[in-house]
Amino acid sequence: MAANDDYRIEKDSMGELKVPKNALWGAQSQRAVDNFPISDLRAPRAMINALGLIKASAAEVNRDLGLLDKAVAEAIIEAATAVAAGRHDDQFPVDIFQTGSGTSTNMNTNEVVAHLATEAAGQTVHPNDHVNMGQSSNDVIPTSIHVAAVIESEKRLLPALRHMRDTLHRKGDELAEVVKTGRTHLMDAMPVRFDQELGGWAAQIESGIARVESALTRVRGLAQGGTAVGTGINAHPEFGERFARAISRASGCDFHASHDYFESLSSQDAAVELSGQLKTIAVSMMKIANDLRWMNSGPLAGLGEIQLPALQPGSSIMPGKVNPVIPESAAMVAAQVIGNDTTITVAGQSGNFQLNVMLPVIAYNLLQSIELMANTSRVMADKAIVGFTVNEANLDDALSKNPILVTALNAVIGYDKGAAIAKQAYKEGRPVKELAMEQSDLSEAELDRLLDPKDLTEGGIKK
Repeated sequence: MAANDDYRIEKDSMGELKVPKNALWGAQSQRAVDNFPISDLRAPRAMINALGLIKASAAEVNRDLGLLDKAVAEAIIEAATAVAAGRHDDQFPVDIFQTGSGTSTNMNTNEVVAHLATEAAGQTVHPNDHVNMGQSSNDVIPTSIHVAAVIESEKRLLPALRHMRDTLHRKGDELAEVVKTGRTHLMDAMPVRFDQELGGWAAQIESGIARVESALTRVRGLAQGGTAVGTGINAHPEFGERFARAISRASGCDFHASHDYFESLSSQDAAVELSGQLKTIAVSMMKIANDLRWMNSGPLAGLGEIQLPALQPGSSIMPGKVNPVIPESAAMVAAQVIGNDTTITVAGQSGNFQLNVMLPVIAYNLLQSIELMANTSRVMADKAIVGFTVNEANLDDALSKNPILVTALNAVIGYDKGAAIAKQAYKEGRPVKELAMEQSDLSEAELDRLLDPKDLTEGGIKK
């Protein structure tokens, strides 16, 4: 097989094949490119970063254990660090839908790092013997999922969620004196204050933060050191513990060797758990997004309680129309994350004996969910929540006509009498106060006290 100007010839254990002349990858990566023309989905940036950190940390450990020549190790560390930094992302062409162990992506990393290290060291650096020393795809890829998920959660997702939570609290404090009609079943209910409503949303996000932090305690355990089946064959007995310390230093995040390598290779339970928590946050985000859309609806024929920032024209045919585009975007993100969780759940069940065989799709969907929720949290906070204004005239008008305010009179006139007044108020479009003055012996001053909307947001029995 002869090379031409566009290709070079590479060899592996299965023979020769053509590889693009300027590609940093080798034969095994090229076989995967040829075998899996499935989609345009590739290893996410966060996963490539993790793989680079893994190869650099492994070389450091093997060097310190006296197993890897110092010059070779230094060349691998330099090359792998460049991969982690994103300088060679275009050299990872392997489709996500590949062999379930992710062997093709691991070998893609090994070959790229070996190519770069060979150039730097002035001697041959072998992708398997040197870059993959003490490792297997079966522990590298699960480790890359955990490392990437922790880094992205700590550095992007959790800060974004905290930003959204804090933004909700600040907006609630700003509107603490504004009272609106509460709603249950989308029907008028007793009054609430804006700080109470937004505080409920903030509490959902706070709970989401706690859920992610809890799940991460299990994601911090790394499969690295288990090698092929969990026994640690071909790895130094100290490799796993030393590796966890090395990658903790390299990433700035806390990791530890798995308490049981057989669990970490054969299952992806920790990733499934984290995905489930992301799904819960997505459900919270969907609720908040839809509340904002309802409150913003109108401006004339909807609730018209608030006005979201006008960010772009809302229609190609209806001039002047402005839509709640940020909450709509957030709702679609929530749907995507919920769908990703279903994929991860199915994939998590594919642990057959000593290995899960849907690792790449778990990695892709989990990291996408983290990225989407992080970005959406910031966009919702900065482009929807901070800038919405309240239409107080609409709020006051709805409150004054809300027959459900009669609930506050239950302890005084009884439920049945209150129900009769509420029905008549609905029918005649009259304020509860007027009818209560006619049908009870309560004075106007007493009714003003009992029916004060702001006072009603404090709860308790009114007498």
